[in-house]
Amino acid sequence: MSKLAFEARDYGFSEYVTAKNWIGGEWTQSASGKTEEVFNPRYGKAMGSVVFSGAKDVAAAFEAASKAQPGWADLPTRERAQVMYRLKYLMEENLDELSWLLSHENGKTFGQAKAEVMKGIECVEFGASLANQADGGQLDVSRGVNCRTIYEPVGVVAGVTPFNFPTMVPLWMIPQALVGGNAFLLKPSERTPYGAMRLAELLKEAGLPDGVFNLVNGGKEAVEALCDHEGIGALGFVGSTPVAQIVYERASKTGKKVVCLGGAKNHLVVVPDADRELSSSNIVASFTGCAGQRCMAAAVLLAVGDVQHIIDDVVSQASELVAGKDIGAIVTPESRERILGYIDEAEKEGFTIAVDGRGQGPDGDGWWVGATVIDHVEPGARCATEEIFGPVLSIIRVDTLEEALAIENASPFGNAAAIYTTSGDIAERAVRRFQAGMCGVNIGVPVPREPFAFGGWNDSKFGHGDITGWDGFAFWTRPRKVTTKWALQSDQTWMS
Repeated sequence: MSKLAFEARDYGFSEYVTAKNWIGGEWTQSASGKTEEVFNPRYGKAMGSVVFSGAKDVAAAFEAASKAQPGWADLPTRERAQVMYRLKYLMEENLDELSWLLSHENGKTFGQAKAEVMKGIECVEFGASLANQADGGQLDVSRGVNCRTIYEPVGVVAGVTPFNFPTMVPLWMIPQALVGGNAFLLKPSERTPYGAMRLAELLKEAGLPDGVFNLVNGGKEAVEALCDHEGIGALGFVGSTPVAQIVYERASKTGKKVVCLGGAKNHLVVVPDADRELSSSNIVASFTGCAGQRCMAAAVLLAVGDVQHIIDDVVSQASELVAGKDIGAIVTPESRERILGYIDEAEKEGFTIAVDGRGQGPDGDGWWVGATVIDHVEPGARCATEEIFGPVLSIIRVDTLEEALAIENASPFGNAAAIYTTSGDIAERAVRRFQAGMCGVNIGVPVPREPFAFGGWNDSKFGHGDITGWDGFAFWTRPRKVTTKWALQSDQTWMS
């Protein structure tokens, strides 16, 4: 068993280690020696600490990566993919450990943490399959002339990932980047560094050569160093919209390939012909899952016409959820206060607090907000337009589908949107007009599964292409186009 294995198998508070940098296959301190505490949100208590890095640490990680990358790239794609097969096995073998660790550092319920790890395993599985997909294709374009595409690595690349999916989101990037022949530098959230730490160990155990994967912990200074380093050829980012835009602009100045996924304000539209049972349970799961701390969570329910029966069911089901059992903790006390601030403001504005999550949570000092439903919200209200990132659903009532689509289209975000209906015509009209990159029909969390790619529109994404699936592989590689001719044709033209 790994020397860093997490032993806890329940919600009881458990102390853990200092998350260090992983550079060249070894755990190292940061150059500054600075550390910050890592909290278990369920208890509001530090379970360990994490080193904080800067430009010197990024430079050291880059040096290790640049030394290891050429040898890694020289391996056939199939051999690189073998590491992903072994990583998949190791993650499955250690599923409970990885899930409990995620639950402790992030605050999720064990079931939701386990679902995240399993989704991460799916990402690894897709990465392993790339050996059979990345053939590039070739075609005889003329007599004696052949064109083909070869996918070459960018070189040393980097990723910056958020607190809310500390195991899954790194695996949106790592498999495609590594199978593509790159060396990878990961900067995980300083709030949840442990999932990435265990991935580093498992990658080594899976046979990845030292230096091909490196881990640099820290905050803003580490991110800026990754953006500014001219040797890093591509950078992926997942986080809030304001930071995504800053990272995109800063990293692009060095000539990097950059894709940055930002925040969201996702709209669900429910019409009178929607299936009552399916819609209500799905809506509740969408806005309360992961305590609403996910960019795909429902934030606004656009209730079209007479759908009171579905709203009644949503309110009833949400009222039965228990914070601590069904809903996980909020990641920081600042986040909790911000979420509560939106609810307080909505109440002062006269909106109906149909389900009140304030004051909920198990005994103790953790950070909690229970399921909250705010009804009869005006379209321009802050709770209906700004990203809350908590288990809060705002309901806006409208008379027509056209009104609902106009409200959804007016949002500056464009991550996800969904419609609940039993009509194929209504579903198709809505999907075609949503201003969102990921759309659902009777699915409130329309996350594309591999090989389909994850990525929004508008202020939910900066850059080109998406970050998972085949698009992810294309992002982390460079297509080399090769045109060959071996014999002179008697009827040649100036082209052939």
